[in-house]
Amino acid sequence: MSDQTMAAGFASAFLDYAEAEGAPRDRLLAAAGLTEDDLADQDMRVPVASYHTLIAAGIKATGDTSLLLRHVLETRLETMSIVGQIVHASTSFPHSLDQLNRYARLMADVPIPGGRGRFEIQREGNAVWVVDHRPSDGNWMATESGFARFISEFRRSAPEYPFEQALEVTYAPPPHANRYPELFRVPVTFRAKRNALRINPVWLDEAFDGGKDYVFGIFTRHADALLEDLATNDTVRSDVETRMLADLHEGSLSMDRIARDLGMSRQTLYRRLKDEGVTFAQVHDDLRRRMAMDYLSTRKVSVGETAYLLGFSEASAFVRAFRRWTGSSPTVWLGQNE
Repeated sequence: MSDQTMAAGFASAFLDYAEAEGAPRDRLLAAAGLTEDDLADQDMRVPVASYHTLIAAGIKATGDTSLLLRHVLETRLETMSIVGQIVHASTSFPHSLDQLNRYARLMADVPIPGGRGRFEIQREGNAVWVVDHRPSDGNWMATESGFARFISEFRRSAPEYPFEQALEVTYAPPPHANRYPELFRVPVTFRAKRNALRINPVWLDEAFDGGKDYVFGIFTRHADALLEDLATNDTVRSDVETRMLADLHEGSLSMDRIARDLGMSRQTLYRRLKDEGVTFAQVHDDLRRRMAMDYLSTRKVSVGETAYLLGFSEASAFVRAFRRWTGSSPTVWLGQNE
C-alpha cells in the first residue's frame, strides 16, 4: 500500500456538501479520479491525494476557500466513520481522545513523528490545550478542519459547556481568515510555534452521557477488524514512506535511522525492499513525486515552497526532478491541469 489512503466516508460527505453548495458532482468526481462506486461504503478506502484533489475542485467550483471548514463545522463525524461512533460511545473527553488516536488510521493515514498519537492534552497552568502533532507543512486545511471537528461535535452535543477558548496555528492567515471570528468564535493566533486548541478545563472531568460499554464494545470490535484488514495490506515500503514523510523536508534521509525506527538493520531493510522490487532511493524519489503533485494540485503552495517541503536545496533542482517525473516544468504542468 504505497499510497496513503483514507475512509471513503469523508470524501462522500464532502462531495455531497460541495454539490449542495453548487459544485457539479460529476466534474468533482472526474477531477479526483473517483466514481460513485468508490464511495458506496464509508469504510472503503480512497487515496488521500484524491480527497485533496476533490477539495481543491470543490473550492474552485464554488470560489469559497472556507468550503471544507464550513463542511466540517456543519456535519457529524459518526456519519462518515466508525470512529465517530466510538467517540460518541466513550465515557469522557480524555477517553474519546485516546480512541481517536488509536483508530486515527481508519479515518486517514497521517504519519506522526515518533510514533505518538496525533492529539495530546497538555496543561499549562490553568489552561488546557489539545495539541496537534501532525507535521506542520503549511497546509491550513488539514489543521483547521482537525480542530473544527472537535468544535463541531461539542457545539452540537453539549452547547451548555462551550468547548473552545482559543486557537494557535502555525500557518499564515488563509484567504478566508476574515471568516474565522464567525466560524471558530475564539481568538486565533497565526504563525504560532504549534497547532493547538485551548479548551474548557471542565471537559477533563465531565462524563459523557453517551458512554455505553456494550455499544462501545461493538464499535471497537468492528474498528479493530478494519485495522487488521489494513495491516494485512501493509508493506515495508509503506512503513518506510510513513517515516519519510515526517522528515521529507530535510532532503537527505538516513536509511540507517529509518531501519532502526522499523526495528531492523540496514541490510535487512535493503533486502526487504528488494523483495518488493524497489530500492530506498526509488521509494524516496517516488514519494517526492507524488507529494509534489499533491502540493501543487491544491494551488495553495508555490513551486519554491513545494521544493522546500520536498527537501530540495533549491527550486532549480526541484524543477529538474519534476521534468524527469512528468516531462514538463511545474508551471507547464499546472497550466495543463487547470
